[in-house]
Amino acid sequence: MRSDIIPGNVFPDYELPDHTSTVRRLSELQGRDPLILTLARGNYCPKEHQQHLELAAHYPKINVAYTQIVTIATDDHHTLQEFRSSVGAQWPFLSDPGRIVQQDLGIQEYTDPEHNPMIPHTLVLKPGLVIHSIYNGYWFWGRPSFYDLWHDLRAATAEIRPDWDLSTPGLREAWDAGDYSKFHGWDQRPAESMPASLCVVDSLRGSVIGGGQEPTGRGLIGGSNQHANTLQLQLRALSSGVICRYGCSQAVTA
Repeated sequence: MRSDIIPGNVFPDYELPDHTSTVRRLSELQGRDPLILTLARGNYCPKEHQQHLELAAHYPKINVAYTQIVTIATDDHHTLQEFRSSVGAQWPFLSDPGRIVQQDLGIQEYTDPEHNPMIPHTLVLKPGLVIHSIYNGYWFWGRPSFYDLWHDLRAATAEIRPDWDLSTPGLREAWDAGDYSKFHGWDQRPAESMPASLCVVDSLRGSVIGGGQEPTGRGLIGGSNQHANTLQLQLRALSSGVICRYGCSQAVTA
């Protein structure tokens, strides 16, 4: 393996055709998530089938954990499709019959001149294709089990997700202030899908009905402040829902 392919460095952003013949970049396939990348010998190798069958069996867990997988093999298009289908994979397989990756990384498996594959490797990459861990799979026991990957992905995800631990000082304050930048998923939601809890906060600030003015103590205890009395009615609706300033009606749960 090339000397600069080590934890902490950036893996090359290769661009190759996938199993549908669509040219894809690794960075595009990764997005903002951790990525499991397998550099595989190809369909002919039973060791590859065993590793990828295990990944396919655990794919539902990988998927709900906001983690991507990509496999690169030296197979041609049709053989790559057969490889992917035979292991039941639901992630992209990239075809590299020209051995671009093999030659660029210096991982030719010279002990198999018949197939001329890559030396198998599995990498865990943090967003930005930053290398977290590398496994040399020339011997099968050098490959990571699913639970090795779980350990790596736990550590990598804890590094990259600011909301890994919701008890981290400042996170609750940021959430209550409507700052979603540290919360995965929420940081990309449109304003109209804001949480119902924040709709309630907005109503208490006087921004739902009547706008602008803050409720007075006199109004909240039954005085003549019409706006405050409106807020009282809104608070009583917590068991079924609220109407936020964006026009959304959302159920509120404890």
